[in-house]
Amino acid sequence: MNLSNNKILITGGASGIGLGLTERFIQENNTVIVCGRREEILRDLTDKFPSVVTCVCDLSVADERQALYQWIADEHPDLNVLVNNAGIQQWMSITDADFMERARAEITVNIEAPLHLTSLFINLPSLTAVLNVTSGLSFVPLAKVPVYSATKAFFHSFTLSLRYALSARGIDVIELIPPALNTDLGGKGLHDQAPPVSGFIDAVFDQLKQGKTEITYGFSEAMATATPDDLKATFSRMNPPT
Repeated sequence: MNLSNNKILITGGASGIGLGLTERFIQENNTVIVCGRREEILRDLTDKFPSVVTCVCDLSVADERQALYQWIADEHPDLNVLVNNAGIQQWMSITDADFMERARAEITVNIEAPLHLTSLFINLPSLTAVLNVTSGLSFVPLAKVPVYSATKAFFHSFTLSLRYALSARGIDVIELIPPALNTDLGGKGLHDQAPPVSGFIDAVFDQLKQGKTEITYGFSEAMATATPDDLKATFSRMNPPT
């Protein structure tokens, strides 16, 4: 994909990886639209980056996803890049009393929402690229986040099929596969010792310039090229017996 002169929608683009992408795409001379649940976070974003266009949208609600698409189609019909970045991570066990409630929330935001948005936004004649943010946990799960890991494995598989399905229409499908990074995903402080987002963003843009469609970094690079035995060994290291 071209790295400049795009109009880009980034879901969850006000924090974490999404914020890193927002900032870098602005630097690369793109128009960026960000949607998110919390109006105050979006306000903070526009205070820092006045050029960003924002829209309050709860992606867990189908009607709000539909309304987001209709607003884009009406007000920004030249939008050409969709970045499915928004996601939630729940640290939990299947034995927890609220397991199913929290699992449904993850499945809705991490799977249902990006699939729905993609099915809508491919109707924009201007669309040239879809970027899906998955995870290194797509390849080997962390048992403390069992549903999150499974949703990312699903989304990785779906992205492969989507790339095949949209190739004839000239729409690039690019998968961004981050490792754990120093964000608040899953809760404050859980990833304080992880690498900074900035290194991943640099890797993303370096690999986009090379024309890559599967973008990895650190742990995710190792997992994307691991053998079955390597994956088993990594799973055992990540999930020691209790």
